[in-house]
Amino acid sequence: MKYNIICLFNVLLTTFIYAQEKECTLSGVIIDADCKTLPNVSIVIATLGHSSKSDHTGKFSIAGLPQGKHVVVLSHVGYIPEERTITIESTPIDLGTIVMKKTNYAIKQVDVLGEIYATTPAGALNKELVDQQYIHRHLGGSLMQTLSRLPGISNIGIGSGQSKPLIRGLGFNRVVVVEKGVKHEGQQWGADHGLEIDQFAAGNIEVIKGAASFLYGSDAIGGVIDIKPEPLSEKESLSGSLNLIGKSNNDLYGVSANAQGRTENWIYGGRVTYQRYGDYRVPTDTVHVYDYPVRLHKNKARNTAGKELNFHFNGGYATENFETIFYISNNSNRSGFFANAHGLEPRRVDTELHDTSSRDMQMPYQQVNHFKVINRSSLTIGFHCIEMEAGFQHNFRQEYSKYVNHGYMPPVYPDSMKMPSDLERQYDKRVYSLNLRDRFSIGQHTFVAGINGEYQHNRIDGWSFLIPGFNQLSAGAFLYDRYRLSDKVSLYGALRYDYSHIETIKYTDWFPSVVSEENGNSETAYLTRAANLQRTFNSLVWSSGATYNEGDFSMKANVGKSFRVPIAKELAANGVNYHYFSYELGDPALSPEQSYQFDAGLSYSKEKLSLELNPFYNYFSNYIYLNPTPRHDHFYGAGNQIFEYTQSRVQRYGGEIKIGYRFSEVFRTELLAEYVKAEQLSGSKKGYPLPFSPPASFLANMSWQPNTGSLKNSYFSVDLRLVAPQNEIVPPEKKTPGYELVNVQVGHPLMIYGKPIQINLQVQNLFDTKYLDHTSFYRLIEMPEVGRNIVLSLSVPFDFSRKRKS
Repeated sequence: MKYNIICLFNVLLTTFIYAQEKECTLSGVIIDADCKTLPNVSIVIATLGHSSKSDHTGKFSIAGLPQGKHVVVLSHVGYIPEERTITIESTPIDLGTIVMKKTNYAIKQVDVLGEIYATTPAGALNKELVDQQYIHRHLGGSLMQTLSRLPGISNIGIGSGQSKPLIRGLGFNRVVVVEKGVKHEGQQWGADHGLEIDQFAAGNIEVIKGAASFLYGSDAIGGVIDIKPEPLSEKESLSGSLNLIGKSNNDLYGVSANAQGRTENWIYGGRVTYQRYGDYRVPTDTVHVYDYPVRLHKNKARNTAGKELNFHFNGGYATENFETIFYISNNSNRSGFFANAHGLEPRRVDTELHDTSSRDMQMPYQQVNHFKVINRSSLTIGFHCIEMEAGFQHNFRQEYSKYVNHGYMPPVYPDSMKMPSDLERQYDKRVYSLNLRDRFSIGQHTFVAGINGEYQHNRIDGWSFLIPGFNQLSAGAFLYDRYRLSDKVSLYGALRYDYSHIETIKYTDWFPSVVSEENGNSETAYLTRAANLQRTFNSLVWSSGATYNEGDFSMKANVGKSFRVPIAKELAANGVNYHYFSYELGDPALSPEQSYQFDAGLSYSKEKLSLELNPFYNYFSNYIYLNPTPRHDHFYGAGNQIFEYTQSRVQRYGGEIKIGYRFSEVFRTELLAEYVKAEQLSGSKKGYPLPFSPPASFLANMSWQPNTGSLKNSYFSVDLRLVAPQNEIVPPEKKTPGYELVNVQVGHPLMIYGKPIQINLQVQNLFDTKYLDHTSFYRLIEMPEVGRNIVLSLSVPFDFSRKRKS
C-alpha cells in the first residue's frame, strides 16, 4: 500500500514538473487609433476560459498557459473586438502592440465566458452592446426612450418621463430587465407603469433580441435588457462626475453627481440624481378622448408634470480572483396622469385648476418608490469562475384620484373606511432573488451551469380593484455549453428546467351589492371579486445554435423553445382599468405560453462597408392576450366594454437590417431598418395581428466626426426616421398614419479651468412634426407625441487621484 502511494506521488510530481516546464506566458500592449493606451480591455483565452485585463498602461501578461493552439479574444465596449489565433510552444509570446478600432455605437457580439461578470452567454442570439457614450449622446426622457433608436427596440411611452421596453413588438412580462445581475421587478404588467431605472447610473447595456428563457426563465420569452453596473475604479484612485441636463419641451432640469474610489482592494462610490419637469407640449391644441374633444391649454398635456429623486451607493472588496460588492439604491418619482384620460368621465376635470401652473401635480397622479439591495460576488478557482447575485427589492406604488362611484358603490365615500378616499390603488411588492453560476472549461467546451430562485410577496390596497394580492415562488436550473468545433465554427446548446407556484389572495368588495330582487325586496351581499387560487407550473426549455466566422464574414443561427408563466392579472383580474376605460377579466385556467423561435444573423465588414441582417421567426402555441368582447359591464364597469384574457396560436416574423459606410475618416452614414409581422392563427381574432405591434421603420444617419484641430473628438449627427402607417390592428386599436422625423445631435469637448467638459446637444423632432406613435400609451386617445425638444447635457469629470497620492 505504501509502495503504491509513493509511486502515485512520483507520477503526480513528475506530471506537475512537466506541466510547469511546458507552461508559457502571453503578453502585449493595447492602444487605440490615437495611440492612447486602453486600460481594462478584456483578454480571454477562449479555448481555455482563462481571462485577464489590461492595466492602466494598456499592458497585459498571462502566465501559466499550456502548449498548443489557442484563440485569444480582446474586447472592450466601444471598440471592434480583436481575435487572434496563437500557437504556444516553449518560449514566451509577445503580441506586441495591438491597435483596437472604435465602432459607432454597438460592437459585434462576443461571448466572453471566462471573465468575472462576463457578457451574457447569449449563444447565437442577436445581441446589441451599448456603452455610456451612446446613452449620453441620445438621452431621452427615460432609459427605454434612449434605447429605442436601436433597430428592433421600441417603447410604450407614458408621457415624457416614463416608458417600458418593447423588443420586436413584445413587452410587459415578456421582456426581462436585469440590473446588476438581478431581474428588475416592478409593476411591469401595466401599460401605465414605467421602468424604475436611473439611466445616469447605467453602465454598459446588453440587449438580447429573441427568446432567452434558457438563461432567465419565464418572462424572457421576448428578450432581455441587461444593465451592467458602472465600471469599477482603477486602484488607488478617486474620481467623480457631474452631469447637468435641461429640456425645452417640458422645462426639465436635472443633475446627476457621482463619486467613486478604490484603494488597493476596497471599492466605494455613490450617485445622486434629481430631475424636475412640467407638462409636456404636443403639436396640437385638441385631442379626442373617445369622441369627446379636449382643448389643451398652450398645447400642453395637462397634469403630466413630475419629479424624480434617486440615490445609489456601493461598496465592496476586490482582488484578482475574488470580488464582492454591495449595491444599494432608492428610486422615487411622482408624476401626473393626463387629467382628461383617467377615470370614467373625461369631462369632470377642473381645467382652470390644472392650467394655472404647468409644473404642479394634481390628481390623478402616481407615486412610486423602488428600493433595491444587491450583492454581487465572484470567485475564480483555476478555470472555474463562480458567480452569485443576491437581491432584495421593494416596489411601492400608489395611484391617487378623486373617488368616483359606479355600480353599487356608495355615492359618498364612507368616513369609516381605513383607506384614504383619494387612494385609488396601491401595490406593495417585495421580492427576494438568488442567482448562482459556475463558468468553466473542459477541452473545447465552455460551460455555464446555474440555478435561479425568486420569491414575490404582493399586497394591494385602495378603494378600487383590478388584480388581487398574490405570492409567487419560482426556481430554475440550467446548463449552457459552447463548443469550439474549429477556429471558425462554434456550437451552442442549453437546457433548462423551471418550477413556478403562484397563489392569489381572496378579495371581497368593501361595499354590498344587490344579488336578488323579489317583490320589491332586495338582497345584498359582499361579493367576492377574486377567489383563493393556487397554480403550479413546470417547464423544460432548450436552445441550440451555431456561429461561423470567416474573415470579414460571419453568420449565426439559433432555434429553441421558451415559455412564460401566466401572471396574476391574466389569471384573476376582475375590475375597471381606468386608463383604458375598460373592464378586464382574467381566466384562472390559462396555461403557460409556449414559444418556438428561430433567429439568424449574417454580417459582413470590410474597410469602409459593414452589413448586418438579422431575421427571425416566432411561433406561439398558446399566446395570452386581452380579447375585447361585445359585452359591457353595467354594475362594476359603469357600462364599459368587457375584455377577457384568452389564448390563441400566433406566428411572428420579421427582422432588422443595418448598413454602414464610411466615406472618409470623418464622414460616415448608417442605415437601420426593422419590420415585425404578427398574426393570430386561431380564436375569435383569427387573422388579426397582436396589440401594440410596431410598424415598419427606417432610420438614416449621417455623422461627421473630425479628429484634428480644435474640433477633435467633436461630432455632428443627423437622423431621419421614416415610419410606415400601421393599418394592421386589432380592435379597439386605431390605425396610425406614417410619419417622418428629423433629430440632430451635436457634441464638443471644452477645457475650462483645466477641466474637460463634454457638451451634448440634441434637437428632437426638429420640425415639430405632429405624429402618433403606435406603441404609445396615449395613442388610443389620439394624443400626439412630444413636439420639438431641445436637450442640452453637460458632463464634467473629476479626478482626485493625483491630489490623493500627493
